[in-house]
Amino acid sequence: MLDTRFPRVPGDIGHAGSLPFATRYRVVRGASPQRAVRERDPALLQPFIAAGRALVDEGVTAITTSCGFLVLFQQALQAALPEVPVWTSSLLLLPELQRCAPAGVVTVDAAALGPDHLRAAGAPADTPVEGLEPGCAFQRTLLHDEATLDVDAARAATVAAALRLVERRPAIEAIVLECTNMPPYADAVRAATGRAVHDLVSLLAARLSPAVGGA
Repeated sequence: MLDTRFPRVPGDIGHAGSLPFATRYRVVRGASPQRAVRERDPALLQPFIAAGRALVDEGVTAITTSCGFLVLFQQALQAALPEVPVWTSSLLLLPELQRCAPAGVVTVDAAALGPDHLRAAGAPADTPVEGLEPGCAFQRTLLHDEATLDVDAARAATVAAALRLVERRPAIEAIVLECTNMPPYADAVRAATGRAVHDLVSLLAARLSPAVGGA
């Protein structure tokens, strides 16, 4: 988990009720959204490895993160934690989705999500990406780690980004929500766009049985 204070509503990866199996959390102190998203601070890697190691020692059977931008650490984290599967980001869904149909990404910050993130996920560097409107309330809450969240505004901002994506690339048949705070609005995106919508919660639900004891 990033070190954050913003509210975690049902569906958010940081809400304990979002996944259909027992979940343990470990916060990486000092890992702010700014450091992970906009600064892409390589100094975060070792603290995340240490947090992952602690979780493995507690007996978890899989590890994920609370920020899709940490896909940059995918290979290093998996190599450091070979005992369990590591899924850092919903972006890891892109290769399998794109084998079947065109797919695009909705992200918290399109200016910060670069070709290196897509390549780290195994996706083409030219995968279509659309971000939240720069400076909108939802983006400010997440990237500035504000203490309040306007759920209606967050839903509207996420849907608006998805609509811009499909307007720009109408051939897209699937949308991946990069941000782990966007799954609460997946149904709204699906209804507004008519596209299949995927996120980290759906990735984990597909890969882990409800019988798993502690993801």
